[in-house]
Amino acid sequence: MSRPRIVIVGAGFAGYRTARTLSRLTRHQADITLLNPTDYFLYLPLLPQVAAGILEPRRVSVSLSGTLPRVRLVLGEADGIDLDGRTVHYTDPEGGEGALRYDRLVLAAGSVNKLLPIPGVAEHAHGFRGLPEALYLRDHVTRQVELAAAAGDRAESAARCTFVVVGAGYTGTEVAAHGQMYTDAQVRRHPMRTGMRPRWMLLDVAERVLPEMDERLSRTAERVLRQRGVDVRMGTSVKEATHDGVLLTDGTTVDTRTLVWCVGVRPDPLVESLGLPVERGRLLVDPHLQVPGRPELFACGDVAAVPDLSRPGQYTPMTAQHAWRHGKVCAQNVAASLGIGGERRAYRHRDMGFVVDLGGAKAAANPLGVPLSGPAAGAVTRGYHLAAMPGNRVRVAADWLLDAVLPRQAVQLGLVRSWSVPLESASPEVARVPGRPDSDAAGGPADGARAGDRSGGDSAAGRSGAGAGAGEHRPDGEPAQGRQSESAAKQPGREPAKNQPGGEPAKAQPGGEPSKNQPGPEPAKNQPAENRPAKKQPGEAHAAAGGAGRHRRPAEAAEPRPRAPGKPRKASEPPRAAKPPATPKPSATPKPSTTPEPSAMPESSRPPGARVPGAPAPSRSARPPAHPGPEPPANQPPPGPDIAPGPVKRTDGRAAEGDS
Repeated sequence: MSRPRIVIVGAGFAGYRTARTLSRLTRHQADITLLNPTDYFLYLPLLPQVAAGILEPRRVSVSLSGTLPRVRLVLGEADGIDLDGRTVHYTDPEGGEGALRYDRLVLAAGSVNKLLPIPGVAEHAHGFRGLPEALYLRDHVTRQVELAAAAGDRAESAARCTFVVVGAGYTGTEVAAHGQMYTDAQVRRHPMRTGMRPRWMLLDVAERVLPEMDERLSRTAERVLRQRGVDVRMGTSVKEATHDGVLLTDGTTVDTRTLVWCVGVRPDPLVESLGLPVERGRLLVDPHLQVPGRPELFACGDVAAVPDLSRPGQYTPMTAQHAWRHGKVCAQNVAASLGIGGERRAYRHRDMGFVVDLGGAKAAANPLGVPLSGPAAGAVTRGYHLAAMPGNRVRVAADWLLDAVLPRQAVQLGLVRSWSVPLESASPEVARVPGRPDSDAAGGPADGARAGDRSGGDSAAGRSGAGAGAGEHRPDGEPAQGRQSESAAKQPGREPAKNQPGGEPAKAQPGGEPSKNQPGPEPAKNQPAENRPAKKQPGEAHAAAGGAGRHRRPAEAAEPRPRAPGKPRKASEPPRAAKPPATPKPSATPKPSTTPEPSAMPESSRPPGARVPGAPAPSRSARPPAHPGPEPPANQPPPGPDIAPGPVKRTDGRAAEGDS
């Protein structure tokens, strides 16, 4: 008899706990498969400390295969679920499609960014839901402070040193608190010429910071933020965002190059595509985390509307604390439904309280309803995180100790490009394919077909590398420049130098040309120009995707176009013009030519370079003669337009190496 197949979709707090508990309960009595876009579990509460340089990225990521040895890991993203056929269809990170059959299915896909219909936010804001976004934000903030320190214009320096965070919940408050400390430490080591200090702004339409917590703790957190210099503005939000600033709802315009979006989350749109009853985007389940009428289907975490038995008529909130507990109860009930383990359990909980790390020794916490602040709250907060983490506890504690005694290194790692972390309604756990903007990488017919599997047009396919465009900031915070037309780029003397405005950025600069071993459409150097595949324009890639349900960003800042074959021209080198053809001297007494036409002459008697009428013109990429040809006789007609009368200097630096 074959063993039952259990498929778990998602490895967040709920999915990871379900897989770990099931592997312990079943003990090889069932085949457990975990489908997730990444190979790690991400401990989200410590993500602001990664952005602030306190913790290294590996400290908050736990290996799935290393901690779940009896669970089969499948990298991919669920595109659709056939409930009647009991099959999960998915796409792997390289675009391949697959299917997983199941006897029991656990949906734990988690949540995604919640966007609001505010002009410019999707194009110019940065989300904060995944490891790539935290790494990019750290590089971006570091770069803005360094550029501001070198800027001579006070207005530009002030704009680069202004960081706006929207959302005063747990994530937004911690991002602003740790961000202010990070930039202050950076400025102390490298003072600005203008003498100004970086400014962080925290905006929210709510009346107070951390509205989910006790009012006393909320006031404490706001006082700590203001003492550090954070500009806290409650009852205010963003009305419009542009590449160089934001317009607030109170009519104020703030010049900035950084807008961090921490407004909130919503359930993964995969749930709505199932056609089952939902509550505000969450799948309705019974107290046993089972979908009514579907005994093989379970749901937990942010995608599940679990009845709160302590408050009749309400559902448990979307928090990591509840998701972690959902996973344990869900695993026990899945095992019980297969006749493994004990009886089913209903989900009951006792609120353990909340903790908010404000950086240093400051924090706000209410463990078991007891409000704490100051160093005591800081000790409770970090102790809670160490106890809740499924791994890396010693490494995290070591990083905290080192941060207390050693200065942080504010350097740009350049690991994530801005177009790799677009703000969209798709989970951002995975950065887009390195080395090329997504508008050029994704968007084939299969891409559009898979997009239709998600409801409402908000596909989560961005997790596996789809959807992205541009209209975002360049690495220096300036708006992305449009590409020159292909025809203009091919004309001699029209291509800009690499480091000039509108030109191709240098390879080693952020946002520049991908490295040689990275995937990308750069042709081989020795390949003939006429055989090289033409690259898609940003508009073509976006049109190919068809917009079939995917939430995409405008494809404005696409990948820089490679130069023509050969070495790139230096910024100081002017374009070289071809040597004009020499005009033959006219004969004093022109005589009728007795030389027959090249087509009528024997092949051995034709002059070198003569072109036969009707024959194809020689390739423009052919190597020019090494020595200038002899001056044509006076009685011979001048050469045709396709025959060079003399040597022509190459402008691509390949005259000495030849073409293959």
